[in-house]
Amino acid sequence: MRARIVAVLNQKGGVGKTTTSVNLTHALAKLGKKITVIDFDPQSHLTVSLGVVDPQKGGIDEVLLEGRNLAKQLIPVRENLNLVIAGPRLQEIEQLVDGGARRGDLLRKALHEGNRDEDFIFIDCPPSSGVLVANALFAADEILVPMTSDYLALQGLSHLMGTIKKFESALKKSYKFSLVMSRYIPTRRMSKDVLSVIQKYFPGQILATTIRETALLAECPSFGKTIFEYRPGCRSARDFTALAKDFLEGRMM
Repeated sequence: MRARIVAVLNQKGGVGKTTTSVNLTHALAKLGKKITVIDFDPQSHLTVSLGVVDPQKGGIDEVLLEGRNLAKQLIPVRENLNLVIAGPRLQEIEQLVDGGARRGDLLRKALHEGNRDEDFIFIDCPPSSGVLVANALFAADEILVPMTSDYLALQGLSHLMGTIKKFESALKKSYKFSLVMSRYIPTRRMSKDVLSVIQKYFPGQILATTIRETALLAECPSFGKTIFEYRPGCRSARDFTALAKDFLEGRMM
């Protein structure tokens, strides 16, 4: 049975995409799932957040630009968790002019080559809507959208849904879609109001656990640690463990 391919996507920056990718994948790995996570953002924040500062292997850039085998780019970073770094040339994908629609299908083809044994492949997408995001959407079966509880995030979600609908129409496919409330402040009225609006328009599509705002999650990347290593047992670690179980069992609000 092939891996489920999940694009962690939101075209708005600052909504917790990389924080979600890092800590959710580690939570799933700790639950015994075999995970590969791909740093698909040229800024390489995911790679740094997992403590990889001097990688000895090439990245997803070499897979897409040079046809390298994806399996040979895997870096074991935690038990059950492998990383594929972005690589220094990933931004060049956006400048490709040859290949037409095939430019958007590079990642899907790479992920379907060879025999690997992951349960999940997560793609940490850049905050943009260019060729890289097109590759992620061509490749993915599922879309996980981290959301913050503010009104600008609501506007961004509207734009994102338009993009997703266009891809579903063009590719004749329907994505499994879920939202995760990230950086949530339960004591703030706006947080509750925005969540209420999202529940109205996306019933049964918001993962049951909210990831509450905390300074600890912002501090982790500077140490190259996940929340489970930086402050095991803390509220944020409990949140991400619960979120991972929600994700596996399909538990929604």
